[in-house]
Amino acid sequence: MAGGMVIVFDFDRTMIEGDSDNWVVTEMGLTEIFHQLRFTLPWNRLMDRMMTELHSQGRSIQDIEACLKRIMPIDSHIVEAIKSAKSLGCDLKIVSDANQFFIEKILEQHDLLDCFSDIYTNPTSVDEHGKLRILPYHGAASTPPHTCNLCPPNLCKGLVMDHIRASSSPDDQILTRFIYLGDGGGDFCPTLKLRECDCVMPRMNYPLWKRISDNPSLIKADVKEWSNAEELRRILMQLVSTMTKEDS
Repeated sequence: MAGGMVIVFDFDRTMIEGDSDNWVVTEMGLTEIFHQLRFTLPWNRLMDRMMTELHSQGRSIQDIEACLKRIMPIDSHIVEAIKSAKSLGCDLKIVSDANQFFIEKILEQHDLLDCFSDIYTNPTSVDEHGKLRILPYHGAASTPPHTCNLCPPNLCKGLVMDHIRASSSPDDQILTRFIYLGDGGGDFCPTLKLRECDCVMPRMNYPLWKRISDNPSLIKADVKEWSNAEELRRILMQLVSTMTKEDS
């Protein structure tokens, strides 16, 4: 058993090869208006605005769901890694700046939703007109704004990591080990929250990898880089095996 081990996945360009927001924008014909508004709104509000545009065109929630089902499948190596880590007793979570609806529909398509105990992302709802709304994780009714200068205003992944760690008992906070997988600049803040007994897995040649490479003295966790799905699976399962033996 890999008890006391939490594996935190980013979603876009980590769990899936592409970006779920960009996929919907491109596949549903929103590219022109998206680029017109790109620098007038924060990304989270821009995606909410794109959902308003789809609704005004008569596109339904079911149309968006069908679009998400056409996204490039999650690589079989990553599916295998997720299911293997879950079967070994690891606690799997997602921390992503995508959104609840997109992530859940893609995971359901691959029969992976039940593998994750928590998904921390921008919440979604359907309003009385049947329009999908995408809300900020921070600044929504249940979560106050943050002041982190490393993260976008709608989501500080470092604060989410603090919450995950604080939600366990004091003894578990000491004993629990984290593996964090990500690619983007927004994954640097949670990386700084990791301890010497933890591990971060940045995707090579992506922003998180570069930030770590440029600031090695700030990183306490072990760093294991990866470049493709096969490497992710192999390195992650090696880490789970090694950490399990060390903790036994």
